[in-house]
Amino acid sequence: MTQTVESPVGGADRFETMRHAMVASQLRTNAVSDARVVEAMARVPRERFVPETVRAIAYRDTLLPLTDGRKQNLPMATGRLLTEAQLRPDDRVLLIGATGGYTAAVLARLAGSVVAVEEDAALVALAKAALADEAKVELADGPLAQGWAAGAPYDLLMIDGAVEQIPESLLEQLKPGARVVTGIVDRGVTRLAKGRRTAGGFGLVDFADCECAVLPGFARPASFRF
Repeated sequence: MTQTVESPVGGADRFETMRHAMVASQLRTNAVSDARVVEAMARVPRERFVPETVRAIAYRDTLLPLTDGRKQNLPMATGRLLTEAQLRPDDRVLLIGATGGYTAAVLARLAGSVVAVEEDAALVALAKAALADEAKVELADGPLAQGWAAGAPYDLLMIDGAVEQIPESLLEQLKPGARVVTGIVDRGVTRLAKGRRTAGGFGLVDFADCECAVLPGFARPASFRF
């Protein structure tokens, strides 16, 4: 049985206070140093993009339970990924793991356009309602690991969660020189990483150990053993 967390007293003003506290204690103290990212995360009301049952804890430094098996990334993890993405105003972004639409809404303030992919039906419905007024965001309902080839090519791939591997089919949707930021799962530990697709191939470099929401559909095939 789902237990509802009561909304804090004070309504919108209380949420605004919590949002600014998140910026001060979770972002600025953890290398989220791009002023544009900080400003965007200070303005987007995170509580609108999560189920009502967890709105009261929307700004906590923890993974938020959204649906059975899916969680919202920590604000710090999302902020670090956005900072390392080096976003440009004309970027076309492919976002994998839209959840309720929060990160897509932040990206809409930093990039030219966003295609946000989500496969969980309840989260698609939540994101569709929350992003109704975001003209820069296209919500794509489909398997996370398949991306959205119809909107390719992209300047940036952002995976707002951790994966064991990035399928080649996703990388093929990127422009040459496109950037990639993601969480990765390495022997049970989650880290943040960045990379770039080039003519010579693709690779990732870790830049922080960080708790991340693990996304479904990206498991590395098990090695054959006798």
